[in-house]
Amino acid sequence: MAAAGQVVLFERRTAEPLLRHVVGGILRAERTEQARTLLDVALAAQVSTAYLSEVERGRKEASSEVLAAICRALGLRVVDLLARSQDEFDAEANRRAGVERRSLTSRPRAARDLHTLGAAPRRSSAPVRSTTPTTTVLLLAA
Repeated sequence: MAAAGQVVLFERRTAEPLLRHVVGGILRAERTEQARTLLDVALAAQVSTAYLSEVERGRKEASSEVLAAICRALGLRVVDLLARSQDEFDAEANRRAGVERRSLTSRPRAARDLHTLGAAPRRSSAPVRSTTPTTTVLLLAA
């Protein structure tokens, strides 16, 4: 992954958002947009308010049956929930691909990591971002 003459300082895998977080956020946004309470939607979906709250916060992975019931309670089709989820994943991928390069001076931890490798940080070198959107790689030209 590193070009000739470059040293990889560190590599950190950044995971995509979890589906349960995306779905939960969409459900909560839909409920609040309708100015409805957790209790109102939970009763209509025949789930507990605690469970609905956990689904909305991305703490629980709801079954397809429960998701369908919550969607019905909100007047939302499951296919629309999935389409909105896809839009969120696409938006996140675009955000990750458009991340601007940062200098070593704005990343003190990266400079410390370089120091522990036995090299002095060079302030004139700019980090190079990997072409893989799910991997963050900081490179320093040798």
